[in-house]
Amino acid sequence: MTVPPRLRRPNPIADDGDELHFCSTCAFSSACLDSGYDKAQLRELHVLVEHVGPYKEGEHIFREGEEFNAIAAVRSGTVKTYVTDTEGREQVQGFFLPGEVIGLSAISQGRYPCNAVALDSVMLCRFSFPTMAALATRMPGLQAQLFRLLSQDIGKAALLAGNYSADERMAAFLVSLSRRYAARGFSASRFRLTMTRADIANYLRLAAESVSRVLRRFQNDGLIRVERRDIELIDRERLTALARNVLRE
Repeated sequence: MTVPPRLRRPNPIADDGDELHFCSTCAFSSACLDSGYDKAQLRELHVLVEHVGPYKEGEHIFREGEEFNAIAAVRSGTVKTYVTDTEGREQVQGFFLPGEVIGLSAISQGRYPCNAVALDSVMLCRFSFPTMAALATRMPGLQAQLFRLLSQDIGKAALLAGNYSADERMAAFLVSLSRRYAARGFSASRFRLTMTRADIANYLRLAAESVSRVLRRFQNDGLIRVERRDIELIDRERLTALARNVLRE
């Protein structure tokens, strides 16, 4: 049996930018630039963006029920959101990568409806939501971006609601991760699963054994290469075909 070569371990980290340029993973830079505002002009408008972290693995960023006053964009690392029921059982709601925004689901009620925890070393950009909302009324591009982010958040929650097979769910998960990393300038074919197999299974509504079994089958079929948590997508075309129904394509 041929042993696959060791995968490179990509570590997605934002380019921090400088006084005039946005971070490479900034969730709002394109909307601001499209509206005619560069970073220097936004500072003059007193838009307060606080760089916070690092949060260590297992450290909570916010907890269910806490008062909402800010949204946060992930600069580096991965954040998991989850809720627990009255018997203490956890239900994973999502995973957030560099350039993605956490806290949007708290806007309507003014309190966080879930918990957010760092899966590895996480850095954030925290935006005062009252300030952001006020600025959005003056910047149509920023307002549209907030609506897009809200829509994406709702779409993620509904992604796996159908009666799909384990293979379809896992393929959709991998293709979605690939596209999300690629959208931020990272590798679309090689990335690390910072979440555990148990967390993936919980999110996909599968048994943990099913996740390991499907990954092993995908590897045997030449779709992916796996080395611990490192994943290489070998045949993205076939994976995308498997994921088509889940991704509504």
